[in-house]
Amino acid sequence: MKVLVLGGAGYIGAHTAKALAARGDQPIVVDNLSSGRRDFVRWGPLVQADIRDGAALDAAFAAYKPDAVMHFAASIEVSIGEREPLAFWDNNLAGSISVLGAMQRSGCRRIVFSSTCAVYGEPERLPLCERHVRKPINTYGRTKLAVENVLEDAARAGDIEHAALRYFNASGASPDGDIGEEHEPETHLIPNALKAAAGLGGPMQVFGSDYATRDGSCVRDFIHVDDLAAGHLRALDRLAGRGGSFACNLGTGQGVTVMEVLDAVETVVGRPVPRVMSGRRPGDAPELYADTRFARDELGFAPARSNIEQIVEDAWRYHGPRWRSAAAA
Repeated sequence: MKVLVLGGAGYIGAHTAKALAARGDQPIVVDNLSSGRRDFVRWGPLVQADIRDGAALDAAFAAYKPDAVMHFAASIEVSIGEREPLAFWDNNLAGSISVLGAMQRSGCRRIVFSSTCAVYGEPERLPLCERHVRKPINTYGRTKLAVENVLEDAARAGDIEHAALRYFNASGASPDGDIGEEHEPETHLIPNALKAAAGLGGPMQVFGSDYATRDGSCVRDFIHVDDLAAGHLRALDRLAGRGGSFACNLGTGQGVTVMEVLDAVETVVGRPVPRVMSGRRPGDAPELYADTRFARDELGFAPARSNIEQIVEDAWRYHGPRWRSAAAA
């Protein structure tokens, strides 16, 4: 298949483009490079364009005639969304509507959408299943839910078939170390913990040590980015085969505490992770982890690299050589 990969120069998009190419599909990356990396586009052509530019999208659809779209292009930093909500809504919702308009004009009907477990908000029960009420508590989650609603309406009207994939905590890097996690600013736990262990930056802040969990710290569901990419391919194949729109969690169903992540980093790097215990952070749920039955039963999907030690090892393989050199300088 030919697949238009929107945001394919970013973290998850690039890993998915690599996975598509590895099985013989053709990824065509569309990215404005505002946060994506040009050097992550290695497995197909790059169309440098903003998804809100309808004319540029029309040209890409006309030139490549894709069989499907994978949509990763979005603003994701939660704190920026709270400070700059209009920009978030413009990029995430207006951009997605622009994409759907271009699909309609070109006759392309299949789209795999990068959603998030943030659409659920505060969990009423665990594990979180796809039928859980969706009440997001931040701008990021609300914009993703809005796109899910638009997709559902468009599907009911017969315009598209879609898969909305609700990620839990994307993490890790390509096992061969060629691409990995590069956000600016970097707010994710594992790369920041690796950097702290390498002697770069300050100590890690652990927000909350008195939760009713194994060690008092928050529990999260970490899924390897290569497993996420595999989940996208399974979702695309389901749309191309039996069809029918759906939403699906992509996680492991296993929770890992923040302290357990820091311990894994110390084991892999062989150095301590300096840490400072802080109070609870507003809006943090004590535990979040996925019910994965739908992904298993409907997509035949099971994570292969998502134990926390493997995730950290792969992330360190990507970051380690550069950060070791920086720390020694």
